[in-house]
Amino acid sequence: MPSRSLQRRQLSRSKIDLFVECPRCLYLDVARGIRRPSGPPFTLNNAVDSLMKAEFDRYRAAREPHPLFEEAGLDAVPFAHPQLKAWRHNFTGVRWSDDVSGWTLFGAIDDLWQDSTGELIVADYKATARAETPTTGGLYPSYQRQMEVYQFLVRRQGFQVSDRGWFVYANGDARAGEFGDTLRFTTHMVPYDGDDAWVLDTFRRVIATVEGDQVPGPGEDCEWCRYVGKAASAGQ
Repeated sequence: MPSRSLQRRQLSRSKIDLFVECPRCLYLDVARGIRRPSGPPFTLNNAVDSLMKAEFDRYRAAREPHPLFEEAGLDAVPFAHPQLKAWRHNFTGVRWSDDVSGWTLFGAIDDLWQDSTGELIVADYKATARAETPTTGGLYPSYQRQMEVYQFLVRRQGFQVSDRGWFVYANGDARAGEFGDTLRFTTHMVPYDGDDAWVLDTFRRVIATVEGDQVPGPGEDCEWCRYVGKAASAGQ
């Protein structure tokens, strides 16, 4: 049975990332409605995300820069816009309709800031617990693609968008002697200079794939497809 994505002719940002990782898994998901088994929800990360949004919203309402901006040398304030709530919602997000294909691409952003030149800055919140301080060089490729898709979508709303986006990392400290109902975080601003030139072509390649009749091959590093292949061989 086709997925809702195929029926509604729309793709989320995560579907684009799935295609980059494994075209076969993307095809089975969107064209056949066969999704990968889902893992447990990251409820602690979601709590950090919610609290981060509330914190930045206080500075947005006051039209003041967050203290982290000064530490990063960033002359900006959180951007206020009547659509921000919808842009943050998973099932609406920032949306763009492609006149060529008739499909829609969307993605839910965490935040937008505006610098002194008027350009918008895409920001994304992350929660982790690493011994080392998060850096640009340590960003997962999927995080980089996520930022670039968001920049692409915000640009399609008619805004000037900075190539430099920011990841706001809340890094949990596991070195405390005991828990005591308290988990301490240190927050870091991690810059990333995105390039969204690949997004449109990849979006249209995804559409051609899911509208086609051929099941594509798996991604080279797809653990799911390797598992299914080994399980099938073991059952013969």
